Amino acid sequence: MIIQIRSAALTYQSADGEVEALRDISLHMAEGELCSLVGPSGCGKSTLLGAIAGLEKLDSGSILVDGQEVCGPSPRIGLMPQRDQLFEWKTIEDNVMLGLQVRRQDTPENRQRVMELLRRYGLAEFAHKRPGQLSGGMRQRCAMIRTLAVEPRILLLDEPFSALDYQTRLAVSADIHAILRREGQTALMVTHDIAEAVSMSDRVFVLSRRPAVVKTVHDLSPLRDLTPLQRRDHPSFHIHFNAIWKELDIHV
Repeated sequence: MIIQIRSAALTYQSADGEVEALRDISLHMAEGELCSLVGPSGCGKSTLLGAIAGLEKLDSGSILVDGQEVCGPSPRIGLMPQRDQLFEWKTIEDNVMLGLQVRRQDTPENRQRVMELLRRYGLAEFAHKRPGQLSGGMRQRCAMIRTLAVEPRILLLDEPFSALDYQTRLAVSADIHAILRREGQTALMVTHDIAEAVSMSDRVFVLSRRPAVVKTVHDLSPLRDLTPLQRRDHPSFHIHFNAIWKELDIHV
């Protein structure tokens, strides 16, 4: 297993006192899997993602990537946040190279590899443009390529499509899904969108209200070869959607 989380627990301090965010979280992911975390708002999804990224320290339990315990930020783990965080004054090529530059890996070979990624995903002609000249979907593709350029073992996505309008979101989620599949990338995504989770994931981990535990796991691997849009037309899509909705136990 590329990721193993064993009995993870985490408490943090807030203005109102101590908050127990995670309680006895255990899960695992195999190489090449694309999984999602869903749960009620404020249940600890992003906290768990931060712990996997090495940005949050567990009170107890462990998180292992490739058998090595996560004790802080690591080049093995890439994080794609909610917004693309592109630098407006840099070209697309330089934005994509940023992670490699920070690691002092700005070599001709890596620049060639980055240009190949831009070509592969339809952005080569925009390499010398600025982010403000790109659509929202193209910016998200650029952010994804920037994260993949450093060759992480696992990619963490924190609501990566939340800033996009619905139609763009559908198109970009299909694009990102195709990129992850083509690159064979292991990825874990946090989302509030049940349909997004069901249409993109091999498995969906449903978290309880805070303190979060893994309530259920939905296996969607039989749909693995379908695109997100094809999945939305599959008979089992609504079965999984409705089951997860009930498990979230959300009252309006």
